[in-house]
Amino acid sequence: MNRILVLITSCMFSLVLISESYAQQDAYLIGDDIAVFYPNNYNAPSHTPSIALLEEPTKLGEIPDDWNIDVHFTEALGKRIVEISTIGSPDFYGTGEVTGSLIRNGTTRKIWNRNSFSYLKERGNNLYQSHPWVLGVRSDGSAFGVLADNIWKMEVTLGETIEFNSESEAYRIIVIRRDTPQEVMQALGQLTGTIELPPLWSLGYQQSRWSYYPDTRVKEIADSLRLKQIPCDVIWMDIHYMDEYRVFTFSPEHFPNPTETNNYLHNKGFKSVWMIDPGVKLDAGYSVYDSGSEVDAWVKTNNGDDYVGDVWAGPSVFPDFTQPKVTEWWGDLYKDFMATGIDGVWNDMNEPTIFSEETNSMPLDNQHKGGGELPEGYHKRYHNIYGMLMAKASLEGIKEVNPDKRPFVLTRSNHLGGQRYAATWNGDNASSWEHLKMSVPMSINLGLSGQPFNGPDIGGFAGNATPELYGHWIALGAFYPFSRAHSIRYSKGHEPWSFGTDIEDVARTALQRRYRLIPYLYTQFYKASTTGMPIMQPAFFAEPDNYDLRNEQEAFLLGSDLLIIPKWAENVTLPKGDWRSISIVGEDSGNDTYQPDIRIRPGAIIPLGNIIQNTTEYSLDTLTLYISLSDENTAEGSLYHDAGEGYGYSNGEYVILNFTAKASEKDVHVNISSISGNYSFQNSIVQVKLITDAGVFEAEGKWTEEIVVHTK
Repeated sequence: MNRILVLITSCMFSLVLISESYAQQDAYLIGDDIAVFYPNNYNAPSHTPSIALLEEPTKLGEIPDDWNIDVHFTEALGKRIVEISTIGSPDFYGTGEVTGSLIRNGTTRKIWNRNSFSYLKERGNNLYQSHPWVLGVRSDGSAFGVLADNIWKMEVTLGETIEFNSESEAYRIIVIRRDTPQEVMQALGQLTGTIELPPLWSLGYQQSRWSYYPDTRVKEIADSLRLKQIPCDVIWMDIHYMDEYRVFTFSPEHFPNPTETNNYLHNKGFKSVWMIDPGVKLDAGYSVYDSGSEVDAWVKTNNGDDYVGDVWAGPSVFPDFTQPKVTEWWGDLYKDFMATGIDGVWNDMNEPTIFSEETNSMPLDNQHKGGGELPEGYHKRYHNIYGMLMAKASLEGIKEVNPDKRPFVLTRSNHLGGQRYAATWNGDNASSWEHLKMSVPMSINLGLSGQPFNGPDIGGFAGNATPELYGHWIALGAFYPFSRAHSIRYSKGHEPWSFGTDIEDVARTALQRRYRLIPYLYTQFYKASTTGMPIMQPAFFAEPDNYDLRNEQEAFLLGSDLLIIPKWAENVTLPKGDWRSISIVGEDSGNDTYQPDIRIRPGAIIPLGNIIQNTTEYSLDTLTLYISLSDENTAEGSLYHDAGEGYGYSNGEYVILNFTAKASEKDVHVNISSISGNYSFQNSIVQVKLITDAGVFEAEGKWTEEIVVHTK
């Protein structure tokens, strides 16, 4: 049926425009209860190859008769509109990196990558990344997902229906049906890929600023962290390490010997991450500009000239990552760069941001030459994936340089599917209570959009945190999947000791909690890499059919077995059952001003390691198991373990331990067995802590033996 759109003109006249409804061209199953829907005027060259999907969908069967999700294609005012309706009144989540509440119902979000300092532009309704994806959860806990396979500029409106509209050519829609939201997320991972298992060190706490310089200041920060025994794994280098902001260079004044700087950090158990932006200074004689010009690497204007825009280095040119020869050239630049001992790379400003343009980004009629599978096209087509293509090129180059090391790339701009190439953070937030509290639903919804490795700038990027704000933020920051403190150039110090000894103690305790939890965290990252499950999960994942949990956006799950309740949380709604509080490093979170309450799921077993200062000290020579029995007096859990570096795990060099606990009349029997993998695992001493209403009961033994906990 055609729709009528009524537009009231400025002269109060009414103009009635009739939109054209166009029939569905084809629809079929491409997986178990996964269907693709095509409009009749679908133009494959304008959308293929798919950027989000791992492979082109193929027909596996017909749409079943009980299919209850309707997809309707229309056109109006030059836009292609898709409306998706379903039975019931589902709650909507996902839509990627935007501000606002956990539930997305009643919102319109723009899917267009843009730099938004402090989320001030359009109130954060579109930020640095594009995720044309919606997760719907019905009242009975069943769920579905909707993916608009389109990289062009779009809007998604979530009301009684899901509506995508775009100025692109007609695009296809993929719908997933499942019994639970967790199953939807796993299906999304099958379609768009999952994160690679990251290096263990990237799970540690990370200290950053715009910028730590010169090199002596970097060493001071590292020395202070070790002297004060504040656990930390990474120091970050922002743009001031460069020679006049030329990428892939080092300032002869501030960082005359980057290899020595990296060696200094490595000797103290730190890794280093250094920033690389896409803008290349237009400067004849500068090797990166000269070599890029030799291969004609730069994005063009609409008349075929090299596009020049101002960024940190002044007039700059920008690599055209749609061209295979350019991605190869870009990757080769990492050879000498990584040879200095750099461990990870930070791709920033890659929306791309252009200071000299009114739109703060490239003109839409700029030209990308394409090549390989990607066709030639305007920047309007490739804008949303420019950052993703940059991250992919960076990752491939780093892998080529360091084939025996797991890479770490962080990107500010990305697109659905880009989790395959890089971790991310939530962009330039502010030091405010609003942004602290907002970070929880933002990070959860990024996880519900396929990107589990994410987190905000702890302490807030812009402005000055107060001691109280920083204390609460670092205490919560221990539980973000990506745990990094970062602050703007002219802010006061945002290091853990910058706010006095009391807040320094808060930070130390918080980070000791994180490091003791690394065995559990690493297991969650393993699950994310193999299944697509988010690490930071909404509370309703504990009970998808519990409608009271749907809007809980202060308390959240870390994995499936731990519940994190921030101290500032008010009127939280918790899952049913006896989720008992646990103490990780001797803290009393019930009476602590800052440390979030950690509660363990009934029926769960949580593995913990030792208190360490960095992951080079990581060892499971002593393993602690926290156990909380279910109503059936049983519990279970698992632990993934490998070398933490390299790719031996892909050849079976890992171990997965399965734990079980079962109560008898007076005792609880704990058994641990290796269920897969052939990684050499030390003969650990296992300490068991059974958490009950009557107190904590303890026992000790070896992981190869049954351990009996006496409770009477």
